[in-house]
Amino acid sequence: MPITISDVARAAGVSKSTVSRVLNTGAEVDAATAARVREVIDALGYVPRFGAVGLARGSSRVIGMFVPSLTWPWMGEVLQGVADTVEAAGYGMLLFTSSGGPRSMAHITAQVSARAFDGLLVIVPEDSLDAIMDMRRHGMPVVLIDDHGHNRPALPTVATTNRLGGASAAARLLTTGRRHPLVITGPPHFGCVQERSAGFATALPTGLVFEGEFTEQTGRHAIEHALASRWQFDSVFAHNDLIAAGVLRALRAAGCTVPDDVAVVGFDDLPMARHTAPAMTTVRQPMREMGQTAAQLLLAKLGGTPLPDEQMVVPTELIVRDSA
Repeated sequence: MPITISDVARAAGVSKSTVSRVLNTGAEVDAATAARVREVIDALGYVPRFGAVGLARGSSRVIGMFVPSLTWPWMGEVLQGVADTVEAAGYGMLLFTSSGGPRSMAHITAQVSARAFDGLLVIVPEDSLDAIMDMRRHGMPVVLIDDHGHNRPALPTVATTNRLGGASAAARLLTTGRRHPLVITGPPHFGCVQERSAGFATALPTGLVFEGEFTEQTGRHAIEHALASRWQFDSVFAHNDLIAAGVLRALRAAGCTVPDDVAVVGFDDLPMARHTAPAMTTVRQPMREMGQTAAQLLLAKLGGTPLPDEQMVVPTELIVRDSA
């Protein structure tokens, strides 16, 4: 059977409340007693329940993180940025996904009620926004990490420069002498799609637009459709690197040379972008930095610093490689 706080108290000759105070930084416990309790804890191998310790000190020292899916290509970068930051501050992290639909939301709501974490980081809540806002109204500190441009002023948000990223992609194509681009987008209802397209169009307008999903298949289908329709294009701006990878594959299958026949620019700078053939020119989304910034804001809030009203923006960066 697991060792309990009662076992520690009995072995140390103190009350359970004294053991609890030692676990919660030793407040109001003399040094000799605290040392004896810690020796017993070590000898018995007692592991305190983290949630119980947190309740006693009024803080769990855990951050919750709610994400749509762990399969999104850049999700690992965001999580690493968050984990590095909260662990350095002595916090743990509870990870939740929305893949279970309402069941997932019910689970995270139960954890809020149990005070299992002190604050919440959220990536693109989609249909769960109302529940997230309700948690915030009831006192739960919330910071949104949003690369999709949802424009939610009611939530403290860390975002990136999708419009400027699109403009930098167009500027790169212009620099390489391209004047007839094909733009392949993700779902048009996403704010990031609208912003990337608008930024690109300010420098290099085009009537050739193919709407799809953020997938490699969309890139392949777009090129196959464009070639079959005899569209005249000398370059492609793909709204993410997966689309761009499909573009490169379809162009190669069609006998087109990149970048001589068609230049290609992606968006994200996933690790795979360095290893495509040719290596991909892309707009880097600072996903790890966005995770770090959001975690820093939330930790500052837990330390007594108000969350900013304005959106925090971490800029994109054009990464030039061989495809453009």
